[in-house]
Amino acid sequence: MPSRADLARLIARAERAVVFTGAGISTESGIPDFRSPGGVWSRMKPIYFQDFVADAAKRREVWERAFTGRAGWTGRSPNAGHHAVARLVAQGKVSAVITQNVDNLHQDSGVPAERVIELHGNATYATCLECAERHELAELKDSFLKAGEIPYCRRCGGLVKTATISFGQSMPEAPMLRAEEETLACDLFLVLGSSLVVYPAAGFPLLAKRNGATLAIVNREPTDLDPYADLVLHDELGEALTEVVPAG
Repeated sequence: MPSRADLARLIARAERAVVFTGAGISTESGIPDFRSPGGVWSRMKPIYFQDFVADAAKRREVWERAFTGRAGWTGRSPNAGHHAVARLVAQGKVSAVITQNVDNLHQDSGVPAERVIELHGNATYATCLECAERHELAELKDSFLKAGEIPYCRRCGGLVKTATISFGQSMPEAPMLRAEEETLACDLFLVLGSSLVVYPAAGFPLLAKRNGATLAIVNREPTDLDPYADLVLHDELGEALTEVVPAG
């Protein structure tokens, strides 16, 4: 039976590791996951990108969710798991953190933004769908809540949307390319808190494995890729990572 000590040894041997995180690393911060009972999609249906673009009522619903915090993706603090990953980056052990999360908690824990590759975007700010101008949510919130104004771009007048990748929206090319490059360059690919069911993101662990990297998966529940991994731990992430990567 693999142990935390086994994981520590894999990390110690690695020269260039990549960390891949899913919703499971953030649940200990109080951020709900998507698919489990009580998760986000069991409480409210996702709004598809095409509907957001075509329907003003859907856009209003998306912004209502964002500004009232109904989805629960923002406003939380990093937990012990995030801080352990930040320590690995600071030590030079981890070259990049590839994340499926949109909560900004890796950056908040101290990982430099340029080391975080966000496959599904970021819920803590908004961008224009036409010119990509960044808009801070605080700048948009008052006019929406007080006057009911749906945000439009201050620069070009285009539609503004939270910087997340919605259902039906194309995956971002640049982050996907960077994630592939980092995956092919690593000697250890460490999955933390991902069910590994959402593709194409979930294809990166197997890509790393086929390219000769060691594959380690730490998740509370089994995943479909467990049989391909060199090490699998079904464990609590914050507690396990604090033991494997102690502070100080």
